[in-house]
Amino acid sequence: MDTTKKKRILIVDDDIDYARRLRDYLVSNEFEVEIESESSTAINRIRDEKPDLVLIEVDLRGESGLTICKLSRKDFTGGIVLLSNRSDELDQVLGLDMGADDYISRKTAHRLILARCQAIMRRTDHRNRPSAGSQDADRLEFGNLVIDNTMREAWLDRQPIELTSAEFDLLWLLASHSGEVLTREAIFNKLRGIEYDGQDRSVDVRVSRIRPKVGDDPIHPRRIKTVRSKGYLFVGEVKQ
Repeated sequence: MDTTKKKRILIVDDDIDYARRLRDYLVSNEFEVEIESESSTAINRIRDEKPDLVLIEVDLRGESGLTICKLSRKDFTGGIVLLSNRSDELDQVLGLDMGADDYISRKTAHRLILARCQAIMRRTDHRNRPSAGSQDADRLEFGNLVIDNTMREAWLDRQPIELTSAEFDLLWLLASHSGEVLTREAIFNKLRGIEYDGQDRSVDVRVSRIRPKVGDDPIHPRRIKTVRSKGYLFVGEVKQ
């Protein structure tokens, strides 16, 4: 008998028809799924039940999905995906800045939503699992910048850096490949587990937000460099 514990997903959406269709598809793929249609109780459910992943509609009646995402991130380390009918790049930037792991159009096929959710849960499993390796392998130091993957924290000049979970994942990936150019395709595949479609700019958005946080010049970056037509290069030794 298979005793593997099923992953739990909470859908926060007041469009019941859409939520039920998505729930049924996820349940058919071996997930436990519940629906919360009231924005006023969503935060408490996320905090108390601690599902493995939360899918939140942005345009909820009452409290917005963005607000629920931001407030939930205070003590929830699981995956958060925002669902929206909007496709404006600024909305996606705002959603990622609020702590979401991904921002997906509600028009996206269920099988693609499933693939992206699975990739996020693999990442959150890793970041929430105590490290069994050496501490040195999970801590990188570049002069005044320190990044600790076990604690999932970073410091600049001994001051803690505020990073969303998605920003930390990207920073760690780049820093752990210091001196190596990582293509957008490679970054996208590592972070999401699916192929880059050539259109998604979430990686570029996150890099632009990480740069000032690690003391880099957004206009003339020296720590995280853009390599034209290729990707990004994290520079370990930066000349002051």
